[in-house]
This record gives sequence, C-alpha cells and structure tokens, in this order.
Amino acid sequence: MACIFCEYNENKDFIAENDLAIAIYDKYPVNEGHVLITPKRHYADFYESTANEILAFYDLVHKVKTILNEKYKPDGYNIGINVGQAAGQTIFHLHIHIIPRYIGDVENPRGGVRKLKKALVEYDG
Repeated sequence: MACIFCEYNENKDFIAENDLAIAIYDKYPVNEGHVLITPKRHYADFYESTANEILAFYDLVHKVKTILNEKYKPDGYNIGINVGQAAGQTIFHLHIHIIPRYIGDVENPRGGVRKLKKALVEYDG
C-alpha cells in the first residue's frame, strides 16, 4: 500500500521544507491551520529518528509557527506525536502535529492534552 506522506514528498505540495522534512496542512484538521511535519525518509516511529532529523523537525516547527502566526494569528499551540497504534497512530509514517489553538475553541482548555482520558492522578495545575 502506498504511503500518503511519501506521496506528498513526490508531489512537492507543502508549505515549508528543509533537507530532511516537509510541512503540510492536515487534510483532516482539528483547528484552522493544523499542520503536519513529516520526515522525507519513510519510517513510523519517532524513536527511529536520527539526531539530524530531529533538528530538521525543530527547524520546521519554528518556520511553521511563523507562517501560522502571520496567516491565522492563533493564541497558542499544541504540538504532538502519536507513536504506535495504542497512542492513536493510524498512518505509520512519522508525523508531528502542530495544532493552532484559539481562545474559545473549547470551553476549558486547561490541562491541554491531559484531557485525552481520565488521569491516573488528578491534575490541579
């Protein structure tokens, strides 16, 4: 089966890139401006990334933030990676979610990603 992210690499349909990674808008965005950063090399697990790939992701996170700040003017961001099926990964080509957040996009954003499931220990932050 073909990999959708490898196909993006071939199509050159992205908003930012460097030698090792690309950034594309998510086709199924959680919020306006939702971006995915993926390595050009095909692999599934963040822990298989080389040090150079991690630096390339870091570079694109900042480039994407600049683009999104200018275009969408979000009030905050969630940045996340799903590693493995148990964590919700459904496309097994590594991708990093950059999700712009806006005041009022959810009733109470306090706790951020901690709201995925009931906490083992109550968060009072």
